[in-house]
Amino acid sequence: CSRRPRSARRVTAEELASARLDTRTSQSPGSEWYTIRNIQQEVIFGFSLFTYRFGRNLILFQMDEASPASLTDLSLSYVSRNLERFCEKHADGSLCLRESLIFPQELADQLLCKMATEGLLNDSTVGIFRSSQYLRLRRACIRTARISAEAFRRALCPHRLLELDASRVNADLTIADILRGLASNKGCQESLQRLVLNGLTMSLEEPNRRCFSSLQALRSLSVANVDFYDSGLADVCTLPRLESLDISNTSVTNLTPLLGCRARLRYLTMHQLKRLEMTTAQLLFVLSQLDGLQHLDISDDKQFTSDVARQLLEQPGILPHLVSLDVSGRKQVTDAAVKAFVEQRPGMTFVGLLATDAGFSDFLSGEGSLKVTGEANETQICEALRRYTERECFVREALFHLFNHTHVMEKPRPDILKLVVLGMQNHPVTLHVQLAASACVFNLTKQDLAAGMPVHLLGTVTQLLLEAMRNFPNHQQLQKNCLLSLCSDRILQEVPFNRFEAAKLVMQWLCNHEDQNMQRMAVAIISILAAKLSTEQTAQLGAELFIVKQLLHIVRQKTAQGIVDATLKFTLSALWNLTDESPTTCRHFIENQGLELFIKVLESFPSESSIQQKVLGLLNNIAEVGELHSELMVQSFLDHIRSLLHSPEVEVSYFAAGILAHLTSRGEAMWTLGLSLRSMLLDQLVQSFHIYICSSCLYFLCISAIGCGFAFQHAAILKWPTPEVEMVAYRSFNPFFPLLECFRTPGVQLWAAWAMQHVCSKNASRYCSMLLEEGGLQQLEMVRTHPDTHSDVRRLAESILDSLERHRARTGQPIPPPSHRCQCHQDTR
Repeated sequence: CSRRPRSARRVTAEELASARLDTRTSQSPGSEWYTIRNIQQEVIFGFSLFTYRFGRNLILFQMDEASPASLTDLSLSYVSRNLERFCEKHADGSLCLRESLIFPQELADQLLCKMATEGLLNDSTVGIFRSSQYLRLRRACIRTARISAEAFRRALCPHRLLELDASRVNADLTIADILRGLASNKGCQESLQRLVLNGLTMSLEEPNRRCFSSLQALRSLSVANVDFYDSGLADVCTLPRLESLDISNTSVTNLTPLLGCRARLRYLTMHQLKRLEMTTAQLLFVLSQLDGLQHLDISDDKQFTSDVARQLLEQPGILPHLVSLDVSGRKQVTDAAVKAFVEQRPGMTFVGLLATDAGFSDFLSGEGSLKVTGEANETQICEALRRYTERECFVREALFHLFNHTHVMEKPRPDILKLVVLGMQNHPVTLHVQLAASACVFNLTKQDLAAGMPVHLLGTVTQLLLEAMRNFPNHQQLQKNCLLSLCSDRILQEVPFNRFEAAKLVMQWLCNHEDQNMQRMAVAIISILAAKLSTEQTAQLGAELFIVKQLLHIVRQKTAQGIVDATLKFTLSALWNLTDESPTTCRHFIENQGLELFIKVLESFPSESSIQQKVLGLLNNIAEVGELHSELMVQSFLDHIRSLLHSPEVEVSYFAAGILAHLTSRGEAMWTLGLSLRSMLLDQLVQSFHIYICSSCLYFLCISAIGCGFAFQHAAILKWPTPEVEMVAYRSFNPFFPLLECFRTPGVQLWAAWAMQHVCSKNASRYCSMLLEEGGLQQLEMVRTHPDTHSDVRRLAESILDSLERHRARTGQPIPPPSHRCQCHQDTR
């Protein structure tokens, strides 16, 4: 609460709605379409099933999607991000917990997984798991972690692990390192049942060495996307308990070793075996011998023309116990062949048919007990996204078809959006996945659909859109897709995401493109985001000279064309918010002829009160910077501001008076123009309130009837018409306190007091609390009791003090100790 205002009214709902463009949808995710979200009026939250899979154990959670994250998840995130607070460092740089806390085993597993998922697991942080008696691991997930072989051996191998998922860890940790580490602990050798090594470096010093066979308890092994050869397969197939094997995209050329485990193998996944040297007949012979096989995946990505799938489907009696078959991407697959195969095996529950010519019959719709991945309907597509989360080619294929099904979506579908999110998360640097996914996100969140989406889900997808923008800065269509989704009032106002990063990315796009339709949305996004940033972030963003230059360039273009549209209004709002409490941005504005341009804007659009309000609001920010006062001491500029004091729109005259109040508050010594002009401006500052009153008698009589009016007295400021809504939202009252001390210039005090009274009357709980915290009570008491206080100012101070007293009586908020600020500083004439 130490900073000043982001105006809740600087970009109005009406303005956002006025920027809406006609929606044009097309037949492909790479085509252009434009829209801006409707303003949402209500939020609809639903329930759905979340699934989490670890090994073959499927756990279902029914969770309220509208709920915040669980306390366990929040706690684990906090601990993993703040380990240094709970740990001390060993000589080798590794961390260990200061206190001997015994974690429940499930929590220890979750903490390790959380650290890996959030990119926090390294040689230093993994050290906390060296103490296996305190943090005991059973199911260890270190996916994508960056740890060395030594750190892995010392931290994880002492545990009696049941499962280890080391997919895509850094190249310094090889499969050989992992196997040696596991073999160093006999207990682990005897307990490990599931091992996932997808995407690792094999790097075996002795390729023919028996390296997996020492893990005698192993039931499930996955070595997909690994340089895994025939010798390794022969070694693996000697494991006495092996039931599940994934050798997809490996260097295996011959599957004959599988016959060594035909009695026990239940799950076999072997898609994309590019180096397989077996004929179709030889391959089918091996498969036919696997009598106990229940799940078979021989899917591919369309780059091969083998007819093995067709021949498998047509071979009678093969694999009689099969319940799951995936032939996605295979050629010559027909509905009739698949139907006949399934009918011969009544226990079948799944068939994979994505990117084939099958799946279009009612029998294979996927609506019943038989689940199907395909492209014929929404159910099949969603099943594909659910099952192929790590299969880049299939995720891309499914998203492409999903786009065509979602462009006419009428109801919110958070279940589908979550599936799109999974694809984006697993393939952040794959352009075609991100392009199709961003198009689907737009379809799923456009207009009123965003209102029915859980806020945390929208937050996740928004961060993924920003990541896509960052990864592909030069791909124009992807950038457009992301901007279209971001330009949602629900997302920009309510959803938690990195707004500072978003503002930077959108500004970078705006500076590199001239597309008028997208320019409108870009400045709309920036204007809203800038109002949501902290003061430090706003200053950092505005300090980038190119940002101010680009926004001024847009204003200059629109002014030269004499056009008042949503783009101009959003751009003015963005500049207003970026200059707020940011002296560097204010200086950039002045140095790039912003003042001259804004005078021209005022002259060009004299009847546009919304334009005048935004221009004057920004100039108020400039006027708050004392070192820039000399830049505003321009006769023509002050003449124009003086004329606006008498505007019939209170929003305009308020900001015009604020500029003059700041410029005159520093005394005669800092005034560089004629003193007679300063005296005249101070007189008119007070008179402006009187002039307004004379034209508003009926308004005040009406207001007084409901108890909000003021007596018709010389206290002109008290009778200044109060707008129906907040004109501006303040983050701090600090800029007003120096103005309250200007006892010899009551016009300055009047403006400051009226501003404070205005926001306190509109939002007492927020602003009365803020005023008390910042020492406002003492400031106002000083104004009330000072002998030089004008009677009108005193009445306003007393009114605010009454509000503070009522607030304290209602909330019990204590009065903070007096601050040095309350010392009276007399201004000079």
